[in-house]
Amino acid sequence: MSSLADIRSTFLSYFEKQGHAVVASSPLVPRKDPTMMFTNSGMVQFKNRFTGVESGDYQRATSAQKCVRAGGKHNDLDNVGYTARHHTFFEMMGNFSFGDYFKKEAIPFAWELVTKEFGIDKSRLLTTVYHTDDEAFEIWKSVGVPEDRIIRIDTDDNFWRMGPTGPCGPCTEIFYDHGDHIWGGPPGSPEEDGDRFIEIWNVVFMQNEQYADGRLEPLEMQSIDTGMGLERIAALLQGSHDNYNTDLFQALMTASGHATSTDPFGDQNVHHRVIADHLRSTSFLIAEGVLPSNEGRGYVLRRIMRRAMRHAHLLGAKDPVMHQLVPALVQQMGAAYPELGLGQRLIEETLLNEEVRFKQTLDRGLKLLDDELAGLAEDAALPGEAAFKLYDTYGFPLDLTQDALREKGRTVDTDGFDTAMAAQKAKARAAWSGMGEAADSAIWFDIADASGSTDFLGYDTLTAEGEIVAIVTDGATADKGTGEVQIVLNQTPFYAEAGGQVGDAGTLKAETGTAKVTDTKKVAGLYVHFATVTEGTLQKGQGAELSVDAARRADIQANHSATHLLNEALRDVLGDHIAQRGSLNAPDRLRFDFSHTKALTSDELAQVERDVNAVIRQNSPVETRIMTPDDARALGAQALFGEKYGDEVRVVSMGRQAGSGKGTAGDTYSLELCGGTHVKQLGEIGTFVTLSDSASSAGVRRIEALTGQAALDHLRLQDARLGQAAAALKAPVTEVADRVKALLDERKALSNEVAQLRRELAMGGGGDDATQVEINGVCFMGQVMTGVSGKDLPSLVDQFKEKVGSGVVLLIADTGGKAAVAAGVTSDLTDRISAVDILRAATPELGGKGGGGRPDMAQGGGASAQNADAAIAAAKQVLETL
Repeated sequence: MSSLADIRSTFLSYFEKQGHAVVASSPLVPRKDPTMMFTNSGMVQFKNRFTGVESGDYQRATSAQKCVRAGGKHNDLDNVGYTARHHTFFEMMGNFSFGDYFKKEAIPFAWELVTKEFGIDKSRLLTTVYHTDDEAFEIWKSVGVPEDRIIRIDTDDNFWRMGPTGPCGPCTEIFYDHGDHIWGGPPGSPEEDGDRFIEIWNVVFMQNEQYADGRLEPLEMQSIDTGMGLERIAALLQGSHDNYNTDLFQALMTASGHATSTDPFGDQNVHHRVIADHLRSTSFLIAEGVLPSNEGRGYVLRRIMRRAMRHAHLLGAKDPVMHQLVPALVQQMGAAYPELGLGQRLIEETLLNEEVRFKQTLDRGLKLLDDELAGLAEDAALPGEAAFKLYDTYGFPLDLTQDALREKGRTVDTDGFDTAMAAQKAKARAAWSGMGEAADSAIWFDIADASGSTDFLGYDTLTAEGEIVAIVTDGATADKGTGEVQIVLNQTPFYAEAGGQVGDAGTLKAETGTAKVTDTKKVAGLYVHFATVTEGTLQKGQGAELSVDAARRADIQANHSATHLLNEALRDVLGDHIAQRGSLNAPDRLRFDFSHTKALTSDELAQVERDVNAVIRQNSPVETRIMTPDDARALGAQALFGEKYGDEVRVVSMGRQAGSGKGTAGDTYSLELCGGTHVKQLGEIGTFVTLSDSASSAGVRRIEALTGQAALDHLRLQDARLGQAAAALKAPVTEVADRVKALLDERKALSNEVAQLRRELAMGGGGDDATQVEINGVCFMGQVMTGVSGKDLPSLVDQFKEKVGSGVVLLIADTGGKAAVAAGVTSDLTDRISAVDILRAATPELGGKGGGGRPDMAQGGGASAQNADAAIAAAKQVLETL
């Protein structure tokens, strides 16, 4: 018996000997085909080679390609576990020629590999060709296949097309006959859907170009695209008709049986089959960075995970099971796919967290399902509203409910489910407040309904391909766009503004045009790219190459990660009362608002800066995990005050601090709930420099800071300014502070001396328009003064009061266009006369609005000293009315 690993190795080695380059499997998340959710065939990574868009250093290749079919039109999820050959994850082995060889080489390659390398009995094989492909028919005859075992097929089953237009061509296939004890007929017969004859090989002869007008022309570069399912051929070579009886699945099912204390090959066999299959697809997706969510690929992953977890529940498992099986998978497939071993910790943790969370709601959800069924007739479908409640409240996807009901012989009212879903979307539309743009109306929800939410790829890549699903210009959707537009794609690496992090910018290139993306925002699950078309025209439905401005994103990420460290440093230095109240993470700076009632001292600010830089120098990796908000807070993660979080959150951990005692997070320095993007290693932040600490609002302080090159530039500028100051002072840099202090002290002494001289000059009669009279027995002195400032007046008033002994003094200073006023009353008269009344009578004449003070001293001002005489007269009138 050959193991799956041996079969894979034999296949690749055979074609390598035939001059084929062995090409590693491409990711399950396609980077070069935006129309696909997951890679679902071996030729996906070579699509651009077949169309001539790309070239390479080899003309023939072979690969074992990871594939997933669990979403979109290629969805085998419902059948997995109940049939012999359906899987969510499978490996497609293939050999490919890009204009190098064609039919006369491809067919002999296939026949030799199948009959000699794999040793399959020729008498059990038959082949098919497209009914007009005489060339392929003759080549099969030449390698020894009898004419009665070469079947001509006149349907599209044997003619492959990439799409309505584009490359296409006839196929030829190899089928294996499992014997007449199994029902079914050969391909093309009425019984062809039976299991007796199983396809094990398919070759596409990519020889034509299909045009929109129906023409079918020969391609200049005629190519070969072959596919052989590893699991299917392994079952055959291991003497089985069932893929789940192969060594790999037997090992995984044995591990499942051990974890659940049940017989993996007994009456409950179907549950173990589902678990084994779904373990592969979920583990490979998580290893590539896909994490469970309520949107896009993450939602498909969650559906697969929860389906497997429900089957573990049906086996009676009380504790989480899936994460326990990962070591068995790594042992079976880790050598061929090292990413499983590298990502094992993340895979196990993600599966564990999801299963713990799902178990918390599974019992309640199944109870609701049983309660709903109890009131229905035995043949009645589950109402759509009940199915939607399971989805909306308990996270049961519709297909999971259908799977649970299938075992009871029941169905779901899917129309009712769709109606309930539509009602929820309508409610969301009504509650949405918009994002302040020209098109912030129901237009975005219409787009989301038609295309689904945008899948964000930007945690793992800054470049990707996406399909343009909508163009909005002047507040309306359009098929084409020029000038200022908003673009929505099915997937994007551009981060949309959220959580204080600004949106990404970059470029978008399509076949007919190029656009500069200036900002990205999120609404209704869509990532909206604000862009200017700089060349040509963009068209809806086009594929586009997306490139985030890498340098700008790196600066943003450095600032964002530094903000997390700053938050923790403030808590360490100032106390646990510190809580984030807002932030801005832009490419050129960061801003952090936090609860604190007083300004930081210079020592506190310096300590915060030192602490942040110390953690940066650790250069430890930044780690991200997905969990529920409650679990994250229990771990000690910090959350933004007032922020609303979804069912799951990204928890970002940074740095190490021994003995920090932060809950169960151990020695983790910073642990926060955050959906933004961050540096991979803390050293990427570079340097952290604070610029200022200021009041933002009552009880809230604001720190502004720089990182990376901006911080270095700031320090260099400060150093240059210090050098210029030293040169001006003709002193060493180390003495600048002392020299500046000495100059300031000298300036203050001279200023005081000048002020004293002014006062003495004023007291000596240097004022203008002096008036000293007696009114109602009260001595009044009114005087306009020049050469003195407003702050000199109170001391001058006191000196004049001392000079007159008993009386009222009014001084008006002309301060360069404006007027300063001071009034004084000696202490013996304050019970009869108030300096405030004197002042308020005088200032209106100077264009002022009064003033304030005490009965013995009051101050104010005016727009001009031009009417000083009238002001003095008004003051006198107060005394005349005593």
